[in-house]
Amino acid sequence: MTEKAIVRDYFNTLGFDRWRRIYGDGEVNRVQQDIRKGHARTIETVLDWLEDVKDQTVCDAGCGVGSLSIPLAQRGAQVFGSDLSEKMVQEARDRQQAELGQTENPQFSTSDLEAIQGSYDTVVCLDVMIHYPEADALEMIEHLTTLSTDRVIFSFAPKTPLLTILKKIGEFFPGPSKATRAYQHRETAIVERLQQLGWTVKRRETIKSQFYFAWILEVQPAR
Repeated sequence: MTEKAIVRDYFNTLGFDRWRRIYGDGEVNRVQQDIRKGHARTIETVLDWLEDVKDQTVCDAGCGVGSLSIPLAQRGAQVFGSDLSEKMVQEARDRQQAELGQTENPQFSTSDLEAIQGSYDTVVCLDVMIHYPEADALEMIEHLTTLSTDRVIFSFAPKTPLLTILKKIGEFFPGPSKATRAYQHRETAIVERLQQLGWTVKRRETIKSQFYFAWILEVQPAR
């Protein structure tokens, strides 16, 4: 089974129920609570970066349950959210109706990241690349840059000596919360590929907790 098929199957079955709880506000265990807080900080950081998006187009690649797409639509952006998991997309639509009522913004669809087409002011991809090897993540980044006219914002789990050790001894992604492989990526390799594509890093943020680690990069075409 391919890596993509494993991820799709996971988020349409056991992973869907687990991550829906993490992305919600119900009762969760200590590890899931820590991950929830880390993910929320990532969303808050990106929303701060995208404070003024009224009338702009935003592609939320790997939108999950709509945690970013819905607040961006509330700010006046025209949002196009997609996810590999049909169940995640349906949950996003349910939350959209509950929070926004009958509206076609955001527009949610089920799609592989590589199949996303169109042109957007901003493209965002959060907590997706951790499920894929570095070579696949670099291809994803390249595709995302072809979709954006202004900026791309994405997160990844950094490959550092400390996190590599933690991952090996099971503290980075403990058994009860892991069902797909968790991949770390070298920031140097990512920045090098971006430079080859004619993009440059505008800003970065580090989100760290006991069980959640994410580096967030905002990149834009080199001027």
